[in-house]
Amino acid sequence: MMMMMTTMMMDVVISKYIIIPSLVFGCVILMSSIMKLVNKFWWTPMRIQRIMRSQGINGPSYKFIQGNMRDMYTKRMQAMATPMELSHNILPRVIPHVHSWLNDYGRSFLQWYGMEAQLIITDPEMIKEVLNDKRKNYPKAKLGSDLFRIFGNGLVTSEGQRWAKSRKIANFAFHGDSLKNMIPTMIECGEKMIEGWKNYEGKELDVFKELKVYTLDVISHTAFGSSYQQGSNIFHMLQQLTDLSIRNGYKIKLPIISKILKSKDDIEGERLEKRMNECFAEIIRGREEKSKKGEGYGNDFLGMLVKAKNEGEKSERITMDVIVAECKTFYFAGHETTNVLITWIIFLLAIHKEWQEQARNEVFRIFGHNNNPTYEALSKLKIMTMIINETLRLYPPAMTVSRQVVEKEVKLGSLVLPTSLQLTIPTIAVHHDKEFWGEDVHEFKPERFSEGVSKTIERNSAGYLPFGLGPRNCVGMNFAINEAKVAMSIILQKYSFTLSPAYAHTPVQFLTTCPQQGLQVILHSISN
Repeated sequence: MMMMMTTMMMDVVISKYIIIPSLVFGCVILMSSIMKLVNKFWWTPMRIQRIMRSQGINGPSYKFIQGNMRDMYTKRMQAMATPMELSHNILPRVIPHVHSWLNDYGRSFLQWYGMEAQLIITDPEMIKEVLNDKRKNYPKAKLGSDLFRIFGNGLVTSEGQRWAKSRKIANFAFHGDSLKNMIPTMIECGEKMIEGWKNYEGKELDVFKELKVYTLDVISHTAFGSSYQQGSNIFHMLQQLTDLSIRNGYKIKLPIISKILKSKDDIEGERLEKRMNECFAEIIRGREEKSKKGEGYGNDFLGMLVKAKNEGEKSERITMDVIVAECKTFYFAGHETTNVLITWIIFLLAIHKEWQEQARNEVFRIFGHNNNPTYEALSKLKIMTMIINETLRLYPPAMTVSRQVVEKEVKLGSLVLPTSLQLTIPTIAVHHDKEFWGEDVHEFKPERFSEGVSKTIERNSAGYLPFGLGPRNCVGMNFAINEAKVAMSIILQKYSFTLSPAYAHTPVQFLTTCPQQGLQVILHSISN
């Protein structure tokens, strides 16, 4: 009996020494986790806000977890509720919170995208310093999960050696002789589009929808060696991922909880991403099989990527994941930005008929009434180039450029920037800046660029950013401009166009600056 009691007492003592430390350890872990959350959700944002305000950078105050997202969303919904007047002063509609807070707080201000601090900068000198970054103080900002599914870790977001390898391949694929060889394909796709317009002569046509098919056809053929029909499945999935991104753009996702408790959109996004990756992997393996049969990898962008995966020094080769990421990036960016560029060119020329006539006469003078454009002669389209540059100023496809401060605080101008700060450059605010462009900033005046872009912006190269600036400017710039010139030359040879009475002016920021309700025009056949 005594032995049993002794044993029981010993068990109690042992349990005491086990349970109590465990409880203490558990409490320490819990408290540590709570402190980390408090630090992330409150102390760090308040510290950043205090640092920036002490340097004269103000903005709407941080609100626990949500930041300023509710205000941003409300302003956006109010702006999108009704069409605007037929004006090119579109900043108040496409990024209304930026327009409002620039007026309230000045050229630079701090806003909060949830718990993420974003310094909005519109001063060209500061922009130039950030985008011409040689010390690598400002790497590309990381994409949210929804956008990452669309672009992956491709040329848009990658850093270091991975970016350098991909950039080298892209430079080769979209410049020089490679770009020249793409012109016949652009013409073929353009002629196919125009052929379908015969049924709409004298009638209304939504050119935004038509140009989406055209630009997808061009990028499919020139970069991936396939047709729009072959790539339609990928395009459909990209559209669905884009819709998910837009729908969730102003929803707050808590880091840990969102991974455990996934929403229906998160689950659907993961499914689409997986399926799209599989589709690209199938296309890539198909190229590899062709090479094994002696047909080579192909001279297009995809062929160069697949070659870089399989040939050369092992240390220089790229992986399947890299190719898939680059395919996603270029499949989306290669058609979406050009689609909206050509759409807004047609919109502006439909309003400003005198410039439409000047552009058409130039096309007739250089190519005649029926001859196709040639690569060598595209550079002679001076009036068209002026129109394209002014369109990019008024309606830039990419609304913002983002960088971030990561490893250490850095000095930007007179400001000292803390870590965990994102820098956001609202391109359209810079392009619509009266101090830089003058009182007629919202008017369509292609003559601004009569002496070329460099002459127009010689005061400060960061005053005009349709394709970014510095070493990470858009690699597809020449591709997009040439595609726009080819498409517009073919269209102007065959048709004149006016806005349809049904058109409602609804520019909006989705992933690019696009017409929310399409662009309806009336086509009029040109008699040759």
